[in-house]
Amino acid sequence: MVDFMHFLEGVNGVIWHNIVLYIVLGVGILFTIWSGFCQYRALTHGTQVIRGKYDDPNDPGAINHFQALSAALSATVGLGNIGGVALAVSLGGPGAVFWMWMVGIFGMAIKTTEVTLSMLFRNTDDPDNPHGGPMFVADKGFKKMGLGGVGKIIGGTFVVTLLVSTITGGNMFQSWNVADVTAKYFGVPSIAVGIVLAILVAMVIIGGIKRIGAFAGRVVPAMCFLYLSAALVVLVMNVGQIPELLKLIVVEAFSPSKAEGAFLGGTAGYALLWGMKRALFSSEAGQGSSPIAHSAAKTDEPVREGVVAGLEPFIDTIVVCTITALVILSTGTHNREPEAFYPANFQIVQDATDAKKWTVAGTEVPSRTADARTTAGNSDWRVGDDVFVVVAGAKNNDTGLTLHKIDGEVKAGEGDALLIEWGSIESDVPVTPAEGHETGLYGQYAGASMTAHAFDRAIPGLGKWLVTIAAWLFALSTMISWSYYGEQGIVYLFGDKAVFGYKIIYCLMIVVAAAGFIRTDAQLDAFTALGTGVMLWANIPIMLIFGATAMGAYRSYISRLKSGELDLDSHDPASLTDVIEGKDVEKKD
Repeated sequence: MVDFMHFLEGVNGVIWHNIVLYIVLGVGILFTIWSGFCQYRALTHGTQVIRGKYDDPNDPGAINHFQALSAALSATVGLGNIGGVALAVSLGGPGAVFWMWMVGIFGMAIKTTEVTLSMLFRNTDDPDNPHGGPMFVADKGFKKMGLGGVGKIIGGTFVVTLLVSTITGGNMFQSWNVADVTAKYFGVPSIAVGIVLAILVAMVIIGGIKRIGAFAGRVVPAMCFLYLSAALVVLVMNVGQIPELLKLIVVEAFSPSKAEGAFLGGTAGYALLWGMKRALFSSEAGQGSSPIAHSAAKTDEPVREGVVAGLEPFIDTIVVCTITALVILSTGTHNREPEAFYPANFQIVQDATDAKKWTVAGTEVPSRTADARTTAGNSDWRVGDDVFVVVAGAKNNDTGLTLHKIDGEVKAGEGDALLIEWGSIESDVPVTPAEGHETGLYGQYAGASMTAHAFDRAIPGLGKWLVTIAAWLFALSTMISWSYYGEQGIVYLFGDKAVFGYKIIYCLMIVVAAAGFIRTDAQLDAFTALGTGVMLWANIPIMLIFGATAMGAYRSYISRLKSGELDLDSHDPASLTDVIEGKDVEKKD
């Protein structure tokens, strides 16, 4: 596993080079200017569209605009918002949030463009079951240029990256987070969580996009309301901190973050890296995934669905991610204090076989402090809990400082005794307990469990129930939508006959991810970063090659909107219930 993680880190170092982040941000700026700030149209006209004002049962497509947006949001508003934001803040510091905002704002233009393209080139041979996505854009677009073979190759390449992201970010990230937070709070074996998740996902995805759209249309609004309501309660409790935190987010986006408590500090560049990585993972802007869901929308106006799609990054990143980040920061979770203290300084020793490896001497487990036990539901350490100590050694290239974490896991000893099984770090200079951390033992919270811990610090027990329930709902909705994305890739490569086998493998991977081989936030990020990164490399070139086509269609549509031509076919919005259930586009006998 160690060698494999080193391999993933090497690959991610290439595909997530800083220049890639600048390119993606530049693409967002390009289409923002080119479209005349389409973000405005998404927030105004887009909201009218999802209310069903322009819905027509006779248009090609399987689901209405609201259900298409919900299906896409169910893949984006999920554990990326709960666990991904926690990863960004815990590793990149408060400044990472600023770069998440930038991705959210300019991602609205990226999303509008990529969805418009997929709608323009979607396959509607079966009007009730259309297929779309960047693979069809490349296939049909290059064919029109007389380069059909090139289009097939590029389309196939995108599908390969889509399947990588489907298995890692759309599946493994979700399953692992749910298993982790459920095991931490309720002691349920991770493998059991994976099995239950797999069964629930299978029950929905067998029904295809119409069942997925119906599920998403009901669950996504409910789960967002539940989560945001509780988060706002926490923020009201800490309202006096909010202005200072917003200032800190902006300042630390351009300056180093100082090390404090469990936070190891970081450079401004590290904040940019983590903010953009997690925001791109959460919003999926530029990945080319959500256009696959939007391509099922019932409409004969391709740009109309592109405008609706522009709402995604706003809801996902500007609203939900920001609120999560403020909960974590206002409760002091990312730079939290130790949860236990050794009676004397812990000792660091060299590995007997490798002089560059250093670990913690001894397996003693000091009891949690009274405050830590309260936050943890009046519980001391349990088997499976992850912990770490902070040490000083060689320069940490990520943070620019010399601080590092040595991770450990609480194991069962003899009788009822507990012990810590320690990992190690590499350093070519002596490693010692970091100043101010000589006796501290920290609880390790990766992904969703950190956000849950933040809620628990505000109101003991809130995180246990809220984030566990939200994690289950978010993960289910995300895995269900991503299963459809992967399915469309399979259809493109192998045809409909391969879909059933794909669904079986997809559900099995949910169980595999929960089996316990991922332990830390860094390992978790390595898998999800791979999936997100390879899709960006495949999709952004497609967007740039055919961007003029999308922008031409967009400008024509907005011109007709301004002239009032489009309102000639509009009607009063359907009832909210009919829109949510998709009854507004049901064909009448």
